[in-house]
Amino acid sequence: MFFAASLAGQTGGPVLWVKPEWFSETLNPVGTAAFFDPKDLIIARTKDQTETLACAEEGLRSGAVRLVVMELDRPIELTPGRRLQLAAETGRTIGLSLFPEGMGNQAATTRWLCKPRFSASDSTLQDWSIIKNKTGTNRSWTVGWDETARRIHVVSEIAERAGPEAAPG
Repeated sequence: MFFAASLAGQTGGPVLWVKPEWFSETLNPVGTAAFFDPKDLIIARTKDQTETLACAEEGLRSGAVRLVVMELDRPIELTPGRRLQLAAETGRTIGLSLFPEGMGNQAATTRWLCKPRFSASDSTLQDWSIIKNKTGTNRSWTVGWDETARRIHVVSEIAERAGPEAAPG
C-alpha cells in the first residue's frame, strides 16, 4: 500500500482505486492524506476480478484519472493484461496492480517487490526491488518517506550501514 500511496502522491491528480468488495481491508481516505489529498481518491468496489479488470480498464482508457490502482487476488492472464496496457497507453494513465507475493501480470512492463524494513529509528523504511523489467535492468533500493516534503527518499547504503546518526539531517 505504501508504494501505491506514494505513487499516487507523485501523479498529481485523481486516483481510481479498484478492489473487490469482499476484500476485508478497507482503504481509509484520511490515511492517505500524508501522501495525497483524499479528495482526489475515487474508490470503486467490485463483485469479482472480471469486474475489477473492466473498471480498471475503463479508468485507464478514459484519461480522467492520473493513476488506477487495482487490488487483485489472482494473476492476470495475458489477454486482459494486454488490454490494460493498451488502455493505459490510450488514456496516458499509469496502472498499478497489487497482488500477493508470487503472483502477477504476464503482460506487465515491470514487476516490483515491496517489503517493510525494520528500523528502530525510521518506521517508513521499505525495500523496493524491480524483479521484472522489460526495458531495463532489475535493481533494488531502500526507501523511506519524508512527510514534510511528501516525497520518497532513497536511503544511501552508507547511511543504512552506519545507522541514523550518519544520515544527513
